[in-house]
Amino acid sequence: MSFLSTTLSRVKPSPTIAMTAKAAELKAQGRDVIGLSAGEPDFDTPENIRNAAKAAIDAGKTRYTAPDGIVELKQAICDKLKRDNGLEYTTKQVSVGTGGKQTLYNALMATLNEGDEVIIPAPYWVSYPDMVLLAGGTPVVAETTLENSFKLTAEQLEAAITPKTKWFIFNSPSNPTGAGYSRDELKALTDVLVKHPHVWIMTDDMYELLAYDDFEFCTPAEVEPSLYDRTLTCNGVSKAYAMTGWRIGYAAGPEHLIAAMRKVQSQSTSNPCTVSQWAAVEALNGTQDFVAPNNEKFVRRRDMAVEMLNAIDGITCPTPEGAFYVYPSIAGLIGKTTPQGTKITDDEAFAIALLEEKDVAIVFGAAFGLSPNFRVSYATSDEALKEALTRITDFCASLT
Repeated sequence: MSFLSTTLSRVKPSPTIAMTAKAAELKAQGRDVIGLSAGEPDFDTPENIRNAAKAAIDAGKTRYTAPDGIVELKQAICDKLKRDNGLEYTTKQVSVGTGGKQTLYNALMATLNEGDEVIIPAPYWVSYPDMVLLAGGTPVVAETTLENSFKLTAEQLEAAITPKTKWFIFNSPSNPTGAGYSRDELKALTDVLVKHPHVWIMTDDMYELLAYDDFEFCTPAEVEPSLYDRTLTCNGVSKAYAMTGWRIGYAAGPEHLIAAMRKVQSQSTSNPCTVSQWAAVEALNGTQDFVAPNNEKFVRRRDMAVEMLNAIDGITCPTPEGAFYVYPSIAGLIGKTTPQGTKITDDEAFAIALLEEKDVAIVFGAAFGLSPNFRVSYATSDEALKEALTRITDFCASLT
């Protein structure tokens, strides 16, 4: 009999973390590896946020807090949701977790029973299906298409819903594609959900502020207020505020669900880092002046990536509306062979060969549930991105 849990056998380690670790290992060997696998801005955390953390330390705000966050941060979250999304919540309807991932995990652990289904559009963030499995649920993957810019249609959502469906997980702008749903596109989905009152909506809005060109972000409970009582609106400070390592995420929803999530968190991690919570108060309440200049850099990098990738024979790369990823298709490269004799049988083989032969780390599409593609994170310097894209161009040109 195995010592390890049978539940653990149902899940796999994060492929994004695995590729980042492999790249770090090669770099430690002296290889000139460029990593495009991690979803982490290369900007420093803004100074006002760092200063708030230092002030919290100096004021002795370093002790335990309530399991799911200080009331000051919960109020800042309520104010943000009202200001930016037109959503009214009280502090009793807010949960603060150790990163966005924990808030999603807590909600699934608090609600899923064996046999419950969770609809997840693909490509998806790698953790969604495995968190559902850990919580005892069944992921139901609904595949999108390149032709539809990797966006789920109302017809696909309707077809995926069954009497066993408990949650629909929605992410816009998306990791890994950067695809953002317009208000009309989202309204088509919420119209379907209105017809199925047993389905709850878990919306991952982590990339809300990373929206480009004419794209305007909106969230399900904002578009369809009748879904408010069965929507968990999730967000965090990791991406737009360059606070990935501070580990603060949050969720707002019905009070009974938030209470259940609090129970899970109280018996697992207890409160998120106290100093990080005070930094997050400043992130949400303080100046947002750095967002637009940072986004200008992301747009410049996005456009470079899309242009250079689309110039490669065999690769098709749509232009995303937000986040800091592109998700090109390599359908035209499948079956070719690298100079070192590796056959490109799928996107995983492509990613491994690219790392081994050209020292560029990406994440293969199968990790996100849709192939043959790969994800590039352009949250890196212009110089490193250009060099990495040049290596990808040369690698693809060398295939026979």
